[in-house]
Amino acid sequence: MPEKAPIQASARPAERRRGMTENRFSSTMFLLPIVAIFITLFLIPLLQSVYFSFTDYNTLSGESNFIGLDNYVTVFTDASLLSGLGFTLLYAILTTVVTTALAIPLAVVLNKRFFGRTIARSLFFFVGVPSLAVLGLIWQYVFSPIGSGALNAVLGSFGVEPIPWLADATLARFCVIFVAVWAQVGWHATLYLAYLQTISVDLYEQASLDGAGNRSQFWHITLPELVPAIVVSTFLLLTNGLKVFDLPYAMTHGGPGFSTNTITQSIIVRGLSQSDYGLGSALAVLFTLGCVLVVMLQMAVANTATRRFS
Repeated sequence: MPEKAPIQASARPAERRRGMTENRFSSTMFLLPIVAIFITLFLIPLLQSVYFSFTDYNTLSGESNFIGLDNYVTVFTDASLLSGLGFTLLYAILTTVVTTALAIPLAVVLNKRFFGRTIARSLFFFVGVPSLAVLGLIWQYVFSPIGSGALNAVLGSFGVEPIPWLADATLARFCVIFVAVWAQVGWHATLYLAYLQTISVDLYEQASLDGAGNRSQFWHITLPELVPAIVVSTFLLLTNGLKVFDLPYAMTHGGPGFSTNTITQSIIVRGLSQSDYGLGSALAVLFTLGCVLVVMLQMAVANTATRRFS
């Protein structure tokens, strides 16, 4: 027996190392399909886009010539492309700010007890269930600039002349952003509501005993506790805003002129519809880099806020 003890003791670390090796091998095998999908669906197309962005490749003729940075120069000198960039940034920023500013108070109200609370929660949530493309077609009829449009017909009954809602550049931008906020407020309020229900009631009771009012409780308890939800919500709003295509295209087709044109619409129209694959690839590369920078900045701000209020 004394002679076998060292053998057993030395065998245990070997068995432990063998088990760890097998676990790492199993984990690697499970990750391989994900890595393969990432390489096939993202990395290879991205590298191809980078290559074609330096060429004048045309999908109809099949010809491809190296032209250097000409496509990138065109991106920053073409008025329609710059207009698309400007509206995309305006859309992403305003929808994020306004939706967040409305969704948090709405979630606080829906978290209180009142008659019909369940119905109200359902109504606000289901507003955002239809796709933005469908909502765009519906609101296109509502904001139709002609007299028979739904909103102009109502205003006309009060003697108001038809308003060119979607025929004026400024009004068209306002209408698109308004519909986007209207469609997303309910869903994001539901997200905040889920986080509100995890906040301990004891915090509010203790604050009430200390003489804190509702406003003070909101700023010092509710809002700091909602920081994780704000991070998630703003991340979703910002990324969806940067890649938006369906709502503006369904409502205005990018018009009037190029006032509601977006980057994704420019990529699709110039790269696919007009067969200018080189320029479309340059747009896609710049758009990807821009999204990465914006997301990194948003994550840095979110991490700072999380550390500040945690």
